Amino acid sequence: MKSLRFLIIVLVWAGLCSIARGKTTLQSPWDSHPVISTGAPYTCPTAPQLPHNFAANSYYIDQRRSIPDPVLKKRYEDSVAGIEEFSRAVVEAADGYRTQGRSAAAQCVFSLLASAAHQKVLTGTMDGHQAAYVQGWNLGTWAVTYLKVRGSGFASEEEARAITSWLKKLAEENRGYYDEKRHARHPNDSDNNHLYWAGFAIAAAGIANDDCKLFDWGMDAYKDGVRDIQEDGTLPREMERAQMALHYHFYALAPLLFLAEFGETNGLQLYSERHYAIKRLIARCIYGFQNPGFFQQRTGVAQVTDPKIQAWEISWAEFYTRRFPDPEISKLMGQAERLSYTTLGGLPPP
Repeated sequence: MKSLRFLIIVLVWAGLCSIARGKTTLQSPWDSHPVISTGAPYTCPTAPQLPHNFAANSYYIDQRRSIPDPVLKKRYEDSVAGIEEFSRAVVEAADGYRTQGRSAAAQCVFSLLASAAHQKVLTGTMDGHQAAYVQGWNLGTWAVTYLKVRGSGFASEEEARAITSWLKKLAEENRGYYDEKRHARHPNDSDNNHLYWAGFAIAAAGIANDDCKLFDWGMDAYKDGVRDIQEDGTLPREMERAQMALHYHFYALAPLLFLAEFGETNGLQLYSERHYAIKRLIARCIYGFQNPGFFQQRTGVAQVTDPKIQAWEISWAEFYTRRFPDPEISKLMGQAERLSYTTLGGLPPP
């Protein structure tokens, strides 16, 4: 039934990207906010050597994937450290351009991404489901940073072609991972937060390549996510995560809201999908942060929480509250120490 539902979605959405955008190219939320370039200096790090193939699996040791094994987690963190350091460097450069107009920072983004493209980073064998997640998470980071600087005019034609082709390759491979899982008859990572994060990354790569198929796939992931939202604002698959249920509701919310913003930027009315179901998820997350008792009662265990709101939990509020003003959400956003989250490509859209 799940594969049939996916086929119906594809048929309904086929060509919708082209219809919505008319004859214009796909737009990102940053395209309508041009940056005035300055000659301020920027020190660009040396592009590192990064892996073509990658292997990783889960570090959770319980059936509900809520308790990490510290040894396995440390092994995973060590294996991905170089990739994450690179992603943070690209994000810092992209936001250096967006916030301060540093032309050298935009050039740095192109230089770093072009190096990774020529190395064909993460386009080889992804050995293990965690490796596929790493591929998708970093694709999202790299695609968004490219979108942030692509209007600067500082990329050579060769650099732009190499980067966008590489992003497309990553997106197609990551899409393939989830498409294969969608045909399974049992619940898996193609119907939880991992699908939403993949949708975010693949849609961003679709915008970078002006590729409707990739963009529409991301929009389909959003529609799947919205269908998963219950009347009480919960997500059943994330509610299964025991002490991490509240954490994973927030973690699922972030890519869905970025997908909604990508869609709205291109003429698709996604926030109103299923009578604004996304607002129910937002309300449940915000209330859960303030009072996690609901999640504790439903899961039977105390929730893992942080007294301070984190960037990954609230950065979406920067653009969401411009569309839907909400003093309570704005207050929480104001309490965050920062709004930049690497996996979302750094600072949220202006």
